[in-house]
Amino acid sequence: MKFIADFHIHSKYSRATSPQSDLEHLEEQAVIKGIDVLGTGDFTHPEWFKNLKEKLEPAEPGLFRLKNGKTRFILTSEISCIYSKNGKVRKIHILILAPDFETVEKINTKLSWIGNLKSDGRPILGLDAKELVKIILSVSSDCLIIPAHVMTPWFGLFGSKSGFDSLEECFEDYSKYIFAMETGLSADPKMLWRMPDVRKVTLISNSDAHSPAKIGREVNVFDTELNYSEIIEAIKSGDLKKFLYTIEFFPQQGKYYYDGHRKCEVSCSPQETKKYNGICPVCGRPLTIGVLTRVEELADKPKGFRPENAIPFKSLIPLKEIIADLLKVGVGTKGVEKEYKNLIEKFGSEINILLNTPASDLKETSLPEISEAISRLRKGEIHIDPGYDGEYGKIDIFSNGKKKKPSGQKNLF
Repeated sequence: MKFIADFHIHSKYSRATSPQSDLEHLEEQAVIKGIDVLGTGDFTHPEWFKNLKEKLEPAEPGLFRLKNGKTRFILTSEISCIYSKNGKVRKIHILILAPDFETVEKINTKLSWIGNLKSDGRPILGLDAKELVKIILSVSSDCLIIPAHVMTPWFGLFGSKSGFDSLEECFEDYSKYIFAMETGLSADPKMLWRMPDVRKVTLISNSDAHSPAKIGREVNVFDTELNYSEIIEAIKSGDLKKFLYTIEFFPQQGKYYYDGHRKCEVSCSPQETKKYNGICPVCGRPLTIGVLTRVEELADKPKGFRPENAIPFKSLIPLKEIIADLLKVGVGTKGVEKEYKNLIEKFGSEINILLNTPASDLKETSLPEISEAISRLRKGEIHIDPGYDGEYGKIDIFSNGKKKKPSGQKNLF
């Protein structure tokens, strides 16, 4: 069975998340986006875990659903490990997938001895990432432990600010239990394939959504039986017949693709960073080193290298952002929402529209410029001003920068 999965999201109990990040709104958005399996996120938080147990019922083995719901939920959570190792403060985010509520209950009991799980849906623990792996596997070897957004400067395994230079430096003899890594929004597989430690594992991609509207920004596409063990095995094995491809953000659109200093509005390519010796030319403070430079530091293969049996990927931009770029308005405006709903009603789901709907069909039922924009997107014919130091990149699908006023725009407002 072919299905789409987004494992890494957050509930309303995490910091800086939407109050609508509850199961009902997540289910609603999953259907709109075209996501079949969605992570619960935040299973360590007592109130959210109680909510999960009360509202979810068993579906296929290791998967759950709301009563009469279409979406399958898989038990997931993210842990923030902040600790000192080898003379440096480390801040590493780890994603955990678990097979059942009993396992989660045991994990939560053990982690509650270490830190306050009530304080945040993504709890901060003063715990070495290696020790976290030990604890999780001592509860159940069926759990999957995945370093999250591995290149993010402050909280990625290989991040420039608090990460490591190798898998073994972080997890030591427990490295053999790390079967997958998450690309994150500011990196894609093509970049990460150049790094030796990344080639040892399977790359997965998830949204890390802090609101229902953001789920599905990055997803994984499988063709296997719909149950927990088959999903885990497809990830561990990297079997191309079972794990078909990932769908990625364009990494330039991520918040940490380039180096830079947000307060000074300074954005730098790796070459420019070298020119400035890593120092902001405006204020004289160190630049935040982003993903592109960090990949260059750790890579042992040239640009364009592709490992044998690498899982393919496709790059997309969220549909609302395409419409907003075309109309030159904000993503949350009424005009964008109206056109978005129109497209969803006609073609079923956002991912189907972006990947599969013929351009001719889009042209007949929507603004012709949207059809053209999605055609350009599928060919990669877009321009993005790269994101840096916490600023998202800015897209321009009509790369010559001269967008004509969309036909029918007045009618949208």
